[in-house]
Amino acid sequence: MTGTAEPLFVLPGELAIDTDVARQVIGAFIQGQLRQAGFERAILGLSGGIDSALVAYLVAEAIGAERLLCLSMPYRTSSASSRTDAASVVAALGCAFETVDISPMVDAYFASEPDAAPLRRGNFMARQRMAVLYDRSVTWRGLVVGTGNKTESLIGYTTLFGDSACAFNPIGDLYKSQVRQLSAAIGVPEAIIRKAPSADLWPGQTDETEAGFSYPELDRLLFWRIDMRRSVEELVAKGFERATVERVDRMVAGAEFKRQVPPIAKLGPRTAGVDYLYPRRRPGSAAGS
Repeated sequence: MTGTAEPLFVLPGELAIDTDVARQVIGAFIQGQLRQAGFERAILGLSGGIDSALVAYLVAEAIGAERLLCLSMPYRTSSASSRTDAASVVAALGCAFETVDISPMVDAYFASEPDAAPLRRGNFMARQRMAVLYDRSVTWRGLVVGTGNKTESLIGYTTLFGDSACAFNPIGDLYKSQVRQLSAAIGVPEAIIRKAPSADLWPGQTDETEAGFSYPELDRLLFWRIDMRRSVEELVAKGFERATVERVDRMVAGAEFKRQVPPIAKLGPRTAGVDYLYPRRRPGSAAGS
């Protein structure tokens, strides 16, 4: 008697993508972003989770593993399995790898507030990791690559100037379910694809428990609401609970400030980021007029 193998992941049908096309588009995007900025190398934070693992594979595929540096930045309470999974990605790709323990930095900051809430600690850890990445990017001479997905960006499940900070983001238009599909296609280790997504900000923390959604359900809702521009009534007719749709709407609206550059009070005739907008150029090239 044989049992049925457990599926690697759940992929809502409407979210299925052509993974070959996605790899080509993202690979060209990575190459183009580096070229426009005048860089040949890249650096990213490798947490052991699926998002950063996928980005590591995509960057290595686009520019070569020898031009990629992955940083593991654990805190003392970080899961040991996260470090093991990160190491498995590095072993498969053959890229440069370093570990920077952020525990002394975080503990020093909270020394006078030992009872600081986990959310404060988690946000500070995320920002400390980004500070380390940007400092190390100077000596590596590479651009910091983002690892956040579309689902997280839309609902605001990111830390401003923390995990959301980067020079460019290859997977920012992929829902979490699509991240899993592309990860399977490119060869990310199965153990990473199967494990419960977690920012590993405190022991036992998981994304889905904290947010109160399963990713396949949330991704479907966001796809119909954002990409397809369906109304609340249309989503309810599709079987989504009204309260859930309205809650997600509030989350998306409330997180808008995280997705936009800081607004500038316009005083002059041309304002950076408002009506002075040009593509990135290599250092030394002439600016547009």
